[in-house]
Amino acid sequence: MAAASAKHDVFQAIADPTRRKLLKLLSNQELPVTVISENFPISRTAVSKHLHVLADAGLVKERKVGRETRYRLEPEPLLELKDWLQFFELFWENKMAALKLFVESDTVDGSTPEHPLEIVEQKKTK
Repeated sequence: MAAASAKHDVFQAIADPTRRKLLKLLSNQELPVTVISENFPISRTAVSKHLHVLADAGLVKERKVGRETRYRLEPEPLLELKDWLQFFELFWENKMAALKLFVESDTVDGSTPEHPLEIVEQKKTK
């Protein structure tokens, strides 16, 4: 199913902590719903519903093996999430740089600034 026509988008699918745990569980191996259910304090039916949301978003694939259905992670749709988050890395990197400067330096007059960004501003004016 194409991501554009999916019933659930990637962001909706990963919004639930149970579904995020399911993705982690399926990251290394293909598993049947019976084995997957043993890892959660919810019913097999509830696990199946979560798996269907993930499948609708293209994050897991189902495969019939005899009478059981096995699920495996399909990581490609997560690229949409990665691309979206990548935009915000700039903000995180700036905050981490400011914190690093805050931890490693004192102000010009030897006092400690109240906020890490004060250090960044002081460095810019030098």
